[in-house]
Amino acid sequence: MKVLLEMRPALDGHSGIPQETRLLYRGLAGLPGVEVVGLLQSGNLVIESGLPTRRGAPDPARDASRDIDRLSAVVVSLQQGPASHRFEHLRRRLLQLGGPMAAIAASLVGRHEPLTAFDPTHFKDFVWRGLFAKSLPAEDFEAVTAGQFRIMRWPWSALNALGVASSWFGRAMYPRLDTAGMDVMIAETPYPGRVRRGTRLVVRYHDAIPLTMPHTVKDRGYHRSMHLQALRRNAADGAWFACVSDATRSDLLSVLPEVEKRSVTIPNMVSHHFVPETESAARVPEVIWSRKNRRAPHGGGAPVAPQDIVNGRLNYLLMVSTIEPRKNHLALLDAWEHLRTQDHPHLNLVLVGGIGWDNDAILRRFSPWLERGGLHLLEGVPADDLRLLYRHASVTVAPSFGEGFDFAGVEAMRSRGVVAASDIRVHRDVYADAAAYFSPYAPQELAQLLRELMADEGRPRIEALRRSGDEVAARYLPERVMPQWGEFLRRVVS
Repeated sequence: MKVLLEMRPALDGHSGIPQETRLLYRGLAGLPGVEVVGLLQSGNLVIESGLPTRRGAPDPARDASRDIDRLSAVVVSLQQGPASHRFEHLRRRLLQLGGPMAAIAASLVGRHEPLTAFDPTHFKDFVWRGLFAKSLPAEDFEAVTAGQFRIMRWPWSALNALGVASSWFGRAMYPRLDTAGMDVMIAETPYPGRVRRGTRLVVRYHDAIPLTMPHTVKDRGYHRSMHLQALRRNAADGAWFACVSDATRSDLLSVLPEVEKRSVTIPNMVSHHFVPETESAARVPEVIWSRKNRRAPHGGGAPVAPQDIVNGRLNYLLMVSTIEPRKNHLALLDAWEHLRTQDHPHLNLVLVGGIGWDNDAILRRFSPWLERGGLHLLEGVPADDLRLLYRHASVTVAPSFGEGFDFAGVEAMRSRGVVAASDIRVHRDVYADAAAYFSPYAPQELAQLLRELMADEGRPRIEALRRSGDEVAARYLPERVMPQWGEFLRRVVS
């Protein structure tokens, strides 16, 4: 079975969907009877053409020096940077819009957009560091750099924009990719494109938040329409849907009930990096200082105050998430302020994640504490250090108003940390009885729950949560999840 896997998210971010993409590629590469081929496509850049193919396979009769030069140009085009001269800038701008428009026009007369080949033989460093190194251990280097890749030249964002624009005239239009030789194509989100007859499209459906919580996403109106138009087109083309949780599948079916028989739940996988942590808490203040987000207000916060380290240990709450409205940072901040002023004057708050969107009000609330001390904004924390933070946090808090899966709680459990989560369906589905729950709309309830967990009387409950966390987190190990993928793909193809 030949599976084409969209790799676009892996080029951009660190955790969440980018991490899931890397783990899925590695998992598929190890499935018996499956050959995985990565699809290279940029979110907003035009990629140079790779090597020509015949019937979906690379053409072997080639000139080596010209091929290496051509593939080298592909690598360069995948890097965001200024144009080398004025004409190059003009060419980029014309291709960015004209290329996708021509591809859609060609599909209307039955033509397919070619997918050229990228041979990683001479470019393993780029493939590893550009696509996989952020999530996979070095032992996986050969497994993920030995495969083949295909190139979709036109930017994902431009294809979505044209789909939204064309929907104003009654139907969203997208190019049809030449997926000859591929049994299945897996897209990591609703995909702005169509596949050739003979290839099954599988949409990895992470959440319906652009539709069900549009007030919390970036570029609300456009993002909602972009998501819906691609989703409708995929469903109409007979796509299958692999949802990351039962809650996500329920949301999908509320939008498109007709795909019930073509949808399943296959959970996300936890990264190999997250294992029971054994290192002492002594290095936690060093990790906090070295991973400060220096671009954030007040340089990400003052250093850990010496008086906050009691008996060689820092007492802190942890949250791992992008700073944006849906994640509900302010409820945690309210609860933390209450605890710090009432019961726990040395309690710190550590927030790990990039600065997202619509966060002015959040950062204004953060600012006095970042200047005074006690609150810390971190980013770019490698998995080994994040595992340490999970393990030694008094509690890892997941207070979000809505999620599709929420990796942070599972990663914390796998590291033998303790989790408190907002009482929303997806958290109940994913975390089961391994988390303590609170209303995301009641900061006082969260404060009381944290007070109980951190009290001496709360130690038996803490240990029970750790034991349950060991069992629940094991559900998301690759060796438990990949057999589900194997069974699902066989069902799709047959």
